[in-house]
Amino acid sequence: MRYFIYLSYSGLGYSGWQKQENAITVQSEIENALHILLHEDITVTGAGRTDSGVSARNYVAHFDSLNMNGIHDLNFFLYKLNAILPKDIVAHDVREMPPQAHARFDAVLREYKYYMHTVKDPFSDTYSYFFKCRVDMDRMNAAASYLIGEKDFASLQKLHGANTGSVCTVYDAAWEEASDRHYVFTVSANRFLRNMVRAMVGSLLEVGTGKRSPEWIAEMLEKKDRNAAGSSVPGNALFLNRIEYPFQLERKIL
Repeated sequence: MRYFIYLSYSGLGYSGWQKQENAITVQSEIENALHILLHEDITVTGAGRTDSGVSARNYVAHFDSLNMNGIHDLNFFLYKLNAILPKDIVAHDVREMPPQAHARFDAVLREYKYYMHTVKDPFSDTYSYFFKCRVDMDRMNAAASYLIGEKDFASLQKLHGANTGSVCTVYDAAWEEASDRHYVFTVSANRFLRNMVRAMVGSLLEVGTGKRSPEWIAEMLEKKDRNAAGSSVPGNALFLNRIEYPFQLERKIL
């Protein structure tokens, strides 16, 4: 049987999602927990890769298992799985799926959120980027509008990132002030390149501090050159927040 599993995790202690030699990753921890629970070798396929330090809410992955008895009682299965998983990874739900369902290739939308504060705040630093300059939200949102649509985002991808093509369709991109001088940038797209959101935020901050005009974003994208964009911001403030599929997935938060 094929199963979809909903997860949330803090990426701070991991070298990203994807399994690597000599590194602790989210994928390897989940596969190890499923191996212990189901007594079989399990390969977990995620909806996408998250880089080192990046966290996720309601991440979706799939796995196949021959042990139908081990997953017959889904609530008990989740209880036992969460008892094995480390405290910074939690499984919210698991659902039987058709054998052709694919967590990565079937996803039609992914949404990221990036958190930032411009006032010193010891309670925000773990999952928010302390940017010491004031920013102009109107300018940054004017600039973010140039990111929306089907475009070539080569200027915002990690060099030698092994992406298969750099054209993506961005559906929404906007900043909002969550509280006094605490901000969140939300962006959704059909796919993202490696490092793309962090480079987006770094480039928008160039505009927000007055170093660049909002129109510069369009000019930067046209160059298709990573050196033309702003610096990447730290990964600890980035969350993969939502993934959508063309079929309905019921889920239940524990």
